[in-house]
Amino acid sequence: MLRVLIIDDSQVALDLLTAILEHESDIEVVGTARDGVEGVELVERLRPDVVSMDVQMPRMDGFAATRAIMSTHPTPIVIVSGSMESPNVEKSILSLRAGALAVIGKPGAPTSPRFDRSRRTLVDTLRTMADVKVVRIRPAPLRPAAPPKVDVDHRIPGVIAIAASTGGPVALDQLLSALPDDFPAPILLVQHISTGFLDGFVAWLNDTIALKAVTAEHGQRIRPGVVYVGPEGRHLCLGSKGRLTLTDDPPLGGFRPAASALFESTGRVYGAEGVACIMSGMGCDGVDGLRAVRQAGGLVLAQSKETCVVYGMPRAAAEAGLVDHSESPQRMAARLLKLTNVNP
Repeated sequence: MLRVLIIDDSQVALDLLTAILEHESDIEVVGTARDGVEGVELVERLRPDVVSMDVQMPRMDGFAATRAIMSTHPTPIVIVSGSMESPNVEKSILSLRAGALAVIGKPGAPTSPRFDRSRRTLVDTLRTMADVKVVRIRPAPLRPAAPPKVDVDHRIPGVIAIAASTGGPVALDQLLSALPDDFPAPILLVQHISTGFLDGFVAWLNDTIALKAVTAEHGQRIRPGVVYVGPEGRHLCLGSKGRLTLTDDPPLGGFRPAASALFESTGRVYGAEGVACIMSGMGCDGVDGLRAVRQAGGLVLAQSKETCVVYGMPRAAAEAGLVDHSESPQRMAARLLKLTNVNP
């Protein structure tokens, strides 16, 4: 049985989530809590396999509760938010940085036409995340460590394409926060994230990194020092050097935007001037696109196993023989600074 703890300040939500989960023959709701303080205590006492965590709660909100759990009794946590409005979304994204594995929307009323889909998303996400091996996350130091030294044998100044999924926000924070606001190359980013959370994710990036983050637009001319984030429901690609293309092509491997679409266009358009970075995430999205980068002479960087929350996408790329360097996000940042001739 999959043992789930639900933390939510709404009794209506607790009742609904409990009913949804206990309808599944392999899931047991081992406890419920009405705020973060009680939730942290129950995690310690009940040791659930996975936690469903609300964001806005009295006494201790979902972000603070996630930090407490991940620093004392690491447990897979899924943020289940009932609001797509700021500051709820930004707090949900912060919870990912604190160690939560995924953010999804809270199922609506059973009479809603989207109820079956949202119910299935909840159940599938909790099942999947319960299998992730999580580690203790201690509070970050006040001063970030200096980027490590790396040796590079060539410079590739054109464009940086990055893709991430589960565990991505933590890795992206470590990578992008080490780059200065005058970084001399544009950055294109695909982050798998639940519908409704993209604007909050972009806002969180702008609060966290020196670079400017924007939601990508069709036909947009890309500029150095800007992170262009793939929008919901469209593939982020390069149509020509210096221009973005958003497409409604079918999902690749179930994803739109997909890492493979971004990487394929990076290799096709920028050739040896393209850098592809594949970060923490489940599955194998990105592998097909990375072949185009390698074949064109571009550089492929993958997040190392020991620094990934989920070593899925980087593993698939490494096993396919497509990775030039497997390294931590901090070392990846140092390499990008070297490649673009920037002194950290």
